[in-house]
Amino acid sequence: MLPCLICLIYSPVERLLLLGYTDRSKEMAWSGYQKFLAIMMVVTGSINTLSTKWADKLESIGSDGKTRPFDHPFLQATIMFLGEILCLITFKLVYYKTRSTGGHSLTQGNQNFNPLILMPAAMFDLIGTSIMYIGLTLTYASSFQMFRGSIILFVAVFSMTFLNRQIVPKEWVGITGVLLGLAVVGATDAIYQSPGEAKGRNSLLTGDMLIIVAQVVSACQMVYEEKYVAGLNIPSMQAVGWEGIFGFSILSALLVIFYWVPAPSHFGNNPRGTVEDAIDGLIQIGNNPLLLMAVIGTVVSIAFFNFAGISVTKEMSATTRMVLDSIRTFVIWMVSLAVSWQTFHWQHLVGFAILLLGMFQYNGALPDCWNYRRNNDVVVIQEEEERGVINSEADRLE
Repeated sequence: MLPCLICLIYSPVERLLLLGYTDRSKEMAWSGYQKFLAIMMVVTGSINTLSTKWADKLESIGSDGKTRPFDHPFLQATIMFLGEILCLITFKLVYYKTRSTGGHSLTQGNQNFNPLILMPAAMFDLIGTSIMYIGLTLTYASSFQMFRGSIILFVAVFSMTFLNRQIVPKEWVGITGVLLGLAVVGATDAIYQSPGEAKGRNSLLTGDMLIIVAQVVSACQMVYEEKYVAGLNIPSMQAVGWEGIFGFSILSALLVIFYWVPAPSHFGNNPRGTVEDAIDGLIQIGNNPLLLMAVIGTVVSIAFFNFAGISVTKEMSATTRMVLDSIRTFVIWMVSLAVSWQTFHWQHLVGFAILLLGMFQYNGALPDCWNYRRNNDVVVIQEEEERGVINSEADRLE
């Protein structure tokens, strides 16, 4: 059964990767640079989620001298925004290096805009990322990545509401497939309890639900950016960098407030019993070299992942980026199984396969069997008509 399901997943992925230029009407093989970008996006995207989860798994001595797990989701979100700031630094370096030679494709766009237009998007990003990191501490890394696919539903609903966009039937079919796949994954987390797993079912389900809530916020960010930012033609790397600056600045200020706000006993795991103890988190990072390595991995990987993702969209297509992101989910799941962060359940694979097929259908990446049959019928009719004309002409000449 496992080989069959893997083939089910691989077939549409292979088709899309081989035809990455279909939606741009370009039939050509990937260049070496494009292959490099694709590999970079999958690798760095996987490292980002895995390094964040790895940090959650590690223990270190805190500010009270006791060893405890690293449980600082808001500090991790702040660190993530630091990685986004690196995108702006990279943008400036590329811009000043290439401006005398006509510029680079990543720096093309409008440079004269008010950065405050990106503030609401940064706030959505801040809230969504913080909730996601809380959810990640409660559930599996693979479930975290899979449930992020629910954003398709919320983007579709918000686009209809605020952008007056019409969702065609095949997109609703794709959304239904995504929801069905997520239901299978969520039900598997609820039913099965891995041997020796410290997380209970309530923890796993709470984490899954928080990730879905975070996707609602992220969908708001995407719709806002499309409605108010897309028309400004701001270079993507520059926009990500400014959102990183706003998010890092505001969340850093919130860390001071969270340091004094009491939290429920089951929510936090820091010596002060507050919403976030950033000082304790920094001390833990300093006391454990592996934890420091995981944090650095998060910062560096998010910067390279954003660069690779934006470049893939520019060099190839948004559909190709979606496929590569799906491969990233599969890689995260495989690594989580390999390092025993979770136990294999075949229902997860079924749910993942349905989720992928739904995403492909929504993005128009699956072949339209009805149109294929209809086009074949038209070709057959045309051939028969042409054959009839030829036969009639031959009979007339005889």
